[in-house]
Amino acid sequence: MKKTLALALAATTALSTGAFAQEITEFRIGILGGENAQDRMNSYQCLADYTTEALGVETKLFAPADYNGVIQGLLGGNIDMAWLGASAYAATFLQDPEAVEPVLIKVNVDGSVGYHSIGFARKDSGVTSLDDMEGKVFGFGDPNSTSGYLIPSIEIPQYKDGVTMESGEYFGEVKFTGGHEQTIVAVNNGDIDGGVTWADAQGNWEDGYNSGALRKAVDAGLVDMNEMVQIWKSKVIPEGPIVLRKALPADVREKMTALVDGLYEADPDCAYGVASGDTRGFQPVTHDTYISIVEARKAKIGG
Repeated sequence: MKKTLALALAATTALSTGAFAQEITEFRIGILGGENAQDRMNSYQCLADYTTEALGVETKLFAPADYNGVIQGLLGGNIDMAWLGASAYAATFLQDPEAVEPVLIKVNVDGSVGYHSIGFARKDSGVTSLDDMEGKVFGFGDPNSTSGYLIPSIEIPQYKDGVTMESGEYFGEVKFTGGHEQTIVAVNNGDIDGGVTWADAQGNWEDGYNSGALRKAVDAGLVDMNEMVQIWKSKVIPEGPIVLRKALPADVREKMTALVDGLYEADPDCAYGVASGDTRGFQPVTHDTYISIVEARKAKIGG
């Protein structure tokens, strides 16, 4: 562990790592979908290493195939911590309000704590806006994604009267691709005509913006953003929370909150991987930030 982070963590509590080992035998971090499982695991390995040193127990990473795998892992006590999207947090809260506690939120380079659902298409498709998508194939990511489903399914019909998200009513077909990376690859390959993903919408389009699924896809060499065009952008969405299971010992929750809170200052490269791009780190957050998303999900999906 880098010295600065080790010192910061040591200052948060006088408890020894042995005390943690008596209460928990391992710590399990769930990683929400958005890119392939191995890339997700690689991005989080540094955080796992820091966690093992901070808590004195083995840390395991879990990268389920879909968002629901992380949600159910948290609800069932099989995952201890995760960075959830706002809708995935709402789903968890609606099923069990006592399951998890939101503790931290990612901070963008400009100090804001929001992001956007971004609609995009290939530049050579001739699609420049949602007006050009009539009769074409539109891709969502995961049904538990905020930017990949919940928000666009609410805002796109508001954007253009008469648009519904049912196949054949405006779009020729509406598909779930399985996740953000899958949507980006499907658009890039011409398998679908347009889709939605997430980004902070800051920085340069050709870089995939500063952070988000587009930036991760650029970093992975999956897409050249000069071949893509933005066709829609949602209103600002509150960034999803880092959550911890409420059933964890209080000292473990305190230690992990401090670790992630200090990650950017101690190890910017590790924070880049965990936060899906450029960031100023994390700051405290509470459930109140997500009340509107909880209500939106309840109205749209029911749970």
